[in-house]
Amino acid sequence: MTSLQVLVTEAWDDYALLDSGDGRKLERYGPYRFIRPEAQALWRPQSAEWKADGEFTGGRDDEGGGRWDLEYHVPERWTLARGPVRFAATNTPFRHLGFFPDMGAQWDWMRVRTVPGARVLNMFGYTGVGSLIAAEAGAQVTHVDASKKAVASARDNAALSGLTDAPVRWLTDDALKFMRREVRRGSKYDGILLDPPKYGRGPDGEIWSLERDLPELMHLARQLLSDNAALLVLTVYAIRMSALAIHALMDEVMAGAGGHIASGDMAIREDGRGLLLPTAIFSRWAAT
Repeated sequence: MTSLQVLVTEAWDDYALLDSGDGRKLERYGPYRFIRPEAQALWRPQSAEWKADGEFTGGRDDEGGGRWDLEYHVPERWTLARGPVRFAATNTPFRHLGFFPDMGAQWDWMRVRTVPGARVLNMFGYTGVGSLIAAEAGAQVTHVDASKKAVASARDNAALSGLTDAPVRWLTDDALKFMRREVRRGSKYDGILLDPPKYGRGPDGEIWSLERDLPELMHLARQLLSDNAALLVLTVYAIRMSALAIHALMDEVMAGAGGHIASGDMAIREDGRGLLLPTAIFSRWAAT
């Protein structure tokens, strides 16, 4: 029988979930507070009145759209940190702020399992926080994203973190094409982080569909794991898919590899009440 887990990210110096409810959430990013839509906040908020520096209104998770209403003093970009890694926050048109704070617990888990010299692959690496946490631990990192803008932001974050000269390959490429080539080349990695979107486009117009392409992505990842691999992490957002489903896929992919598989919900703990706000599902394999 499969027992699902809850992976919780707690507040830290530069981020906190302050309150949630009535389909919204109030968060702190450094010195600024923002309100964003949150479909899973079905309960009542703790406070009847929220004070914020900006709010994202309109749009739906499955349709996009919407806009930020920001106070004049909110800068275009400001710097946050998770441990020694520094990165920029910005109010993007996609309602998030340039990184995903609920990944904090995954980053910490990955960090303690990454040894100096390990080869780490970060697919759909976005603005590079996960890549930089691995690089700060001494890993040789390959960071892949289909967006030139995202890869440029990741490089900027490397500079903020003092990791410009770290052994990181910054690549703009289609995920499946890149991984198929790596398999043909016989490339191997000691850790792989997969954070695929629901839908996406490669740099040459390639179409990514999570429900269609996830099985191939996972089997390619399995072929790229070295004999000394330590971890394989998959996170899934914004799609009607159960943690049980991706657990079964991970179990199939890693059959015979030994180790341990854990799957379940990712969540952020509300700073005041301790309530858990679910954000995504995950499945991860660890050698030990």
